[in-house]
Amino acid sequence: MSMTDPLADLLTRIRNACLAKHDRLDVPASNLKHELCEVLVQEHYLQGVERLDGKPVDTLRIHLNYTPQGEQVIRHLQRVSRPGLRVYRKASDIKPVLNGHGLAVISTSRGLLTDAEAREQRVGGEVLCEIW
Repeated sequence: MSMTDPLADLLTRIRNACLAKHDRLDVPASNLKHELCEVLVQEHYLQGVERLDGKPVDTLRIHLNYTPQGEQVIRHLQRVSRPGLRVYRKASDIKPVLNGHGLAVISTSRGLLTDAEAREQRVGGEVLCEIW
């Protein structure tokens, strides 16, 4: 059976692994998933991500990040644009998430950018997800 929204599946797996206090999780790899995880590593929501070679399909090993007290760093992770309802924003319409305390990941012509980077570079695109 084919998956209609692999990105939503990735976000759900990350959300569930954080709630279960896992150190890492493995998901089927794609370039979009890897790039999204790299953005989350850059913003310190994840510790790291590595691509493992596999026979039928490559795997992404995602290392989750927690505070020193053991609390999860990712409190909210939500898919905004989905296959049934794509959400596009112009650069002037991209607003900060939680007054800058969260971030939105936007797919632009320059790759995946955070909402702050997209406003700074004055590029719009598809709003993939929000996180705080």
